[in-house]
Amino acid sequence: MTFEAFERMAREIYDEIPDVYRDGVDGLRVSRDAPRHPDHPGVYTLGECLTEEHLSDYGSAETTRSVIALYWGSFRALANQHEDFDWEGEAWETLTHELRHHLESLAGDDALEGVDYAADQSFKRFDGDPFDPWYYQHGEERSPGVYQVEGSWYIEVELPGHALEHDASIEFEWEGRRYRVPTPAEAADVHFVLLDGLGDRDGTVELVVVRSAGWWENLRRTLGLTRPTVAEWEAEAQPLDP
Repeated sequence: MTFEAFERMAREIYDEIPDVYRDGVDGLRVSRDAPRHPDHPGVYTLGECLTEEHLSDYGSAETTRSVIALYWGSFRALANQHEDFDWEGEAWETLTHELRHHLESLAGDDALEGVDYAADQSFKRFDGDPFDPWYYQHGEERSPGVYQVEGSWYIEVELPGHALEHDASIEFEWEGRRYRVPTPAEAADVHFVLLDGLGDRDGTVELVVVRSAGWWENLRRTLGLTRPTVAEWEAEAQPLDP
């Protein structure tokens, strides 16, 4: 898609968004740039919410002003990597994501900052770099113990150490059905289990099996005195329900 066609499409999408969600936004900026992630060369920034705060005792559209930026060069780079790249879908998702950043700035809420942190830690994990094993908890909690970080889903199950040592399988629920996977042979504090058959072309589903820790161990982890051990493996989720 040419820059001109992309800019026209982006502005049409922006104009379709109700005014109430654009309160305090001074406009849309479409750039030819393709900014890369500073630590992950294969990751591009598709858009940004450029926010400027003005001195005030309270946050409002008059004190918090933003410009939404989209980077055509980044979209083009990803389109060159993926034949089925959805230009319009990605533009819509990026625009609404950055507008949410602005709305959270108005409300003094940083929930989306947590989502961005989780995504960044996910990149580190898959690049083989040290990462925060609890990063998924900074994503969006869709239901108790179920988190989403972009296209990936994480189902958290906490079990005592003796269950991980002696039980033959681990049971969990996903989308109203019960499943089980074999208990891992390797000892670790946090297991990331990629669940074969539950993901799709747009994302993955992982079971995160966390070994229960006592208050003293949790305190030492919080203070950074110890780091949890992490294991990663794949398993086929066996349905328990007919």
